[in-house]
Amino acid sequence: MIEVTQQVQDFVSEYQIKSGAVIVYCPHTTAGITINENADPDVKRDMLRRFDEVYPWDHELDRHMEGNTAAHMKASTVGASQHIIVTDGRLLLGTWQGVYFCEFDGPRTRSFYVKLT
Repeated sequence: MIEVTQQVQDFVSEYQIKSGAVIVYCPHTTAGITINENADPDVKRDMLRRFDEVYPWDHELDRHMEGNTAAHMKASTVGASQHIIVTDGRLLLGTWQGVYFCEFDGPRTRSFYVKLT
């Protein structure tokens, strides 16, 4: 889980967005975007551990030839995008919230997109 809050805020600042919303979108089938706590690093570790418990890497019934069915399941659970309200030129996030790019079978070369709505 890679925090990308500042990159999203930089987009908002660069384009002088004062009010509205942005979409943060991930175009990968084994990665996603989430908003969650960014103060305590144990939250990230706990989330990844629990994802591994729910979606184990080795499951006798998985048939996907790449062997990364767990990554597809995790990405579907997290989701491909998040909407974030912008007020007074700032992302409207809670005190402890951050925007995360979640890569479930990497590292790979990845990207995400930010778009004004």
